[in-house]
Amino acid sequence: MESSQLVDLVERLRSIGTDTMDVEVKSAAHELPRRLARTVSSFANTHGGTIILGLDESTDFTLVDGFKAKNMADSLATVCRDHVTPSISPDIDIVDFEDGQVVVGAIPALAPREQPCYVTAQGKYNGSYTRAHDGNRNLKPYEIDRLEENRQQPEWDLEIVPDATVEDLDREIIEALLGRERTVHGRIFARMSDEDALINLHVLRETADGDVRPTIAGLLTTGIYPQRFFPRLNVTFSSYPGDSKATGLNNQRFLDNRSFVGPIPTLIHDCVDAVQRNSRIGGVIDGIFRKDLPDYPPVAVREAITNALMHRDYSPQARGAQVQVDMYPDRLEIFNPGGLYGMVTEDTLGKAGVSSTRNQYLSQLLESCPYPGGGYVAENRGSGYQEILSQLDQQLLPPPIPKDSLTGFRLTFPMRKPTAPEKRAHDTVTSRDRIIEHASTHATASSRELAAAAGISVSGARRILQELVGEGILERTQPLRSPKQRYKLHR
Repeated sequence: MESSQLVDLVERLRSIGTDTMDVEVKSAAHELPRRLARTVSSFANTHGGTIILGLDESTDFTLVDGFKAKNMADSLATVCRDHVTPSISPDIDIVDFEDGQVVVGAIPALAPREQPCYVTAQGKYNGSYTRAHDGNRNLKPYEIDRLEENRQQPEWDLEIVPDATVEDLDREIIEALLGRERTVHGRIFARMSDEDALINLHVLRETADGDVRPTIAGLLTTGIYPQRFFPRLNVTFSSYPGDSKATGLNNQRFLDNRSFVGPIPTLIHDCVDAVQRNSRIGGVIDGIFRKDLPDYPPVAVREAITNALMHRDYSPQARGAQVQVDMYPDRLEIFNPGGLYGMVTEDTLGKAGVSSTRNQYLSQLLESCPYPGGGYVAENRGSGYQEILSQLDQQLLPPPIPKDSLTGFRLTFPMRKPTAPEKRAHDTVTSRDRIIEHASTHATASSRELAAAAGISVSGARRILQELVGEGILERTQPLRSPKQRYKLHR
């Protein structure tokens, strides 16, 4: 590191008054702190970072008297070489600073296949760290297992479900799957019996006793009711009135809340349908035609949910967690247990040639598994994220926001902003019309929610509500003066 770069970095530290996510400062007046190896581990397991020795954080990052830069540089190299596993090769510089010298060590991030880096003396499950804000946090056993998973191809989807039988598979889906494979790969599957074909496709597997049982991949793609064996391998959909999962006004927590069960094709179809039912449809005029613009394009949503179910973690530790689809007034979030796998990172998502499949047998089956709306579940064959980007671009929407961690992956779709014609239309619509429109798209609504939808005061909304109830357009859900009063469209 150059002196000028160090000056800029220290000025930044002085302005905020503390270490940062990627910079750790230690005085190291006489010796290295005993816990410095933890910082080396955390930087190596996160995104890398910088260790600065010879400055005192408690005195506004000033030079330490009597600091022996050469000795500390050697000691830092020793820690990186001998005190962590695997060894780290940092770039260590002695840099002139103000009236003295400091040691600057650049700790590289290890490749995913080499993680976790842990403090040797503490062992892997006690001495593996990650960076959190300006400190180090122990990695949990589950996180360590996910890191190690990157070193080899997981096969949880190939695991036999011992209590399941062929009778737990949906015959209709099986026939469609086999029909597809015998059409596309006739030379291989045309002469096989159904059972042999299903074994070769990894829908079924022979046990040590010679029985034939469904695999997790087979059960999830073709099962009648996979949740009989794995109750939490489902999808939940929730629509919230506010911008968080906290209870809203009048103790209303959900606008819609559903739990979907069945095989993966059904889960995807039902959840996409729920998103569409709870979304707006706007539009722009293209020539003499109107082009519909949904808040969230169905194809993009379908691809995102498919990816979440295809690439989620199916290890035993993660089978108690569902894929979650959460809708808020300003965004749609899709979360799956288990972070990105292999070479795929937030930065490489959607880039050509960068693809890693955590559940390879499940992914293969989904390419030939029929989708309830027609076609096959995973028709894009590794280009699902590119399809998401394309669909959003076509619908004048920004790209989604990915957020990856060792324990989960979240994809956020910002809600579409109203087009100019929609805004003009909204401006010409009366408060009464907006209240009726809101009531027509929600099962029930409070006076506060309807006031917000109309852009008027609560007292103003209540006068309109009284009129609409009197005209028989709306009806109350509670007795007249109930504090829990809500309104719904009269059917």
